[in-house]
Amino acid sequence: KTAENDTQTPALKAFMCGSLSGTCSTLLFQPLDLVKTRLQTLQKNAKPGAPKVGMFSVFVQVIRTEKFFSLWKGVSPSFVRCIPGVGIYFSTFYSLKQHFFQDRAPNAGEAVLLGAGARSVAGVSMLPFTVIKTRFESGCYNYGSVVGALKSMYQTEGVRALFSGLTATLLRDAPFSGIYVMFYSQTKRSLPQEVASSPYAPLVNFSCGVVAGVMASLATQPADVVKTHIQVSPSHWRTADAIHYIYSENGVRGFFRGAVPRSLRRTLMAAMAWTVYEQLMAKMGLKS
Repeated sequence: KTAENDTQTPALKAFMCGSLSGTCSTLLFQPLDLVKTRLQTLQKNAKPGAPKVGMFSVFVQVIRTEKFFSLWKGVSPSFVRCIPGVGIYFSTFYSLKQHFFQDRAPNAGEAVLLGAGARSVAGVSMLPFTVIKTRFESGCYNYGSVVGALKSMYQTEGVRALFSGLTATLLRDAPFSGIYVMFYSQTKRSLPQEVASSPYAPLVNFSCGVVAGVMASLATQPADVVKTHIQVSPSHWRTADAIHYIYSENGVRGFFRGAVPRSLRRTLMAAMAWTVYEQLMAKMGLKS
């Protein structure tokens, strides 16, 4: 019984550390996610020949036409998704690492599989809330609450709508996390031991996270644009339909719309989440 508790408790602690780190980063970087979603869906609703809109002008437009706190539209489904979602991610990551890599550090390829596996579990578990969050942020739907949105989507579009964009989400999240964990772990391993154990360790971890986040964000940006289009559309688009639409409307450039706010948000959010997670785990005396 004690041995069973010993294996369960660290995974639960990893879940709690992950949830806390997810809460901080979600609240802080939600406006960047909203701007990214608006940028990706703007062209869809724009008139032909309309001028291209940039990240800063979307910020100003949201504040001017709605209000300052509208930048946090979608934060409630973000919380519902991220607090358990980041917890599930980190506890799955910790459990997989403890199971397969108790005696040694994973190599680059294994780190990719570790990150991708943990993210796939969390991504599938939280997908309905990801769909609702995207719709809240798009400004195209007037849902009053997360529960109201769930009920409305279920009644008008069926269960299928709550899992729309599953393929695109996995194509985005699994590689993002895989690439991120690989770059993050390899960058940290290349540092001298005295740097990793110095008082500046959180700053070093954060910097490694930023490098890893930029690489992973750019590699998975096209899948993010495809996911947004599928989840905002009420007409059950398939992944191929969304790819065809984006390419025919905007060419290859269309797959990189919203890359700046997304890279900023995903990079800073992941770097902050990992830094907070590792510090909390260290305080609990657990190896992250």
